[in-house]
Amino acid sequence: MLDAIDRQIVHILTIEPRAPFRTIAEVTGISDQTAARRYRRLAESVGLRVLGVLDGSSLGWVDWFVRLQTMPGAADAIAEALARRADTKWVQLASGGTEIICFLEARTPEQRDALLLRGLPGSRRVVQISAHSILHNFTPKAWQGATQALSEAQLAVLTRGDDPPKPPSAPSLQPDDEPLLSALARDGRISSAALAAEIHWHEATVRRRIEELRRSGLLHFEVDLDSRGFGMNVHTVFWLSVEPARLDEAGRRLAGQPEVPFAAATTGPANLVASAHFRDTQHLYDYLTGELASLPGMRSVETAPIIRTLKRTGSVL
Repeated sequence: MLDAIDRQIVHILTIEPRAPFRTIAEVTGISDQTAARRYRRLAESVGLRVLGVLDGSSLGWVDWFVRLQTMPGAADAIAEALARRADTKWVQLASGGTEIICFLEARTPEQRDALLLRGLPGSRRVVQISAHSILHNFTPKAWQGATQALSEAQLAVLTRGDDPPKPPSAPSLQPDDEPLLSALARDGRISSAALAAEIHWHEATVRRRIEELRRSGLLHFEVDLDSRGFGMNVHTVFWLSVEPARLDEAGRRLAGQPEVPFAAATTGPANLVASAHFRDTQHLYDYLTGELASLPGMRSVETAPIIRTLKRTGSVL
C-alpha cells in the first residue's frame, strides 16, 4: 500500500511526467534526495514507470482488442509469445486460465493480417479468436484513482510559473525521431542531458523536439504502476452491450467512474469494453449491481476476471 507521500508523487507524475525531483520535493515538502529515493522504491515495489507513448490514431494506426480461447495448458505459452511481440501493448490471462485478452496496435493492414489472419489461426492450440476494433477511447486521461492525492495548494505550486499553452501544431513524425521515441518508450523520465548523449543530439534539440511532439498531440506520457499499490486487488474486464443511441452517453459516464482506468467503444456484439479495479470481490459485486447496472442503454454485461498480467503499457512484466 502506498502512503500519502507516495500517492502525491504518483499524482504529480500524472500531471507532469517529466517533473524534476526538485519540483516533486517542493510540492510534497520532502528533500530532493528523498523524492528520488521514493521514486526508485516505487519503481521496485509497484512497478512505477513513466513511458513516452505515440498517439497511433493520429498516424492512422488501429487498436484492436483480441480475445483468444486456447486449449487447456496452452494459454501461458501463447500469452508469453504475444507479450514478446512489438505490436502488443497489454497481454493478460483471464477467467479460468484458458482465455487471453490482448491489446494490439496495428500500424498497417499487413501487420494486422499477419497476426489475426495467419499467425494465430495457424496454431492448433487456439480454438477461438475474436477481434474488436477500438472506435473511440473515452478515457484518454490518467486513472482517477491515481489523481486524488494533491491539495489545491499543492496543485497551485505544481503549476506555478507554467508558460501559457501554445497552440497545437500539425502532427508529423520525422525519420530521425525514431531513436528519441524509442528511448522515451523505455524511460519517459530520462533527463534531456542523458537522452542527448544516448542519441547524439544537442540537449536543446532534445527539449525542443519533445515539446513539439507533445504540443502536436503525437507524444504523450503514461504513468504505469500496479494498482494493488492503491489497495485495488481485483482486476476485471467488462464486455458491455449498450443500445447504439446511448453508447456515447454510457461510455462517458463509465469513464467518469473512479474504478475504471480504461473504457472504449468497439466493434462486435459487445460494443463497449472497460477495464476496472476493485478492492475485493464485494466491491466488484456492489459495482456490478449498482453503478454498472444503471448505465443508460445497458443490455448485457460479460465479466472476465484477470488472473495474470504478462505485459502492461507495452512492457513485458
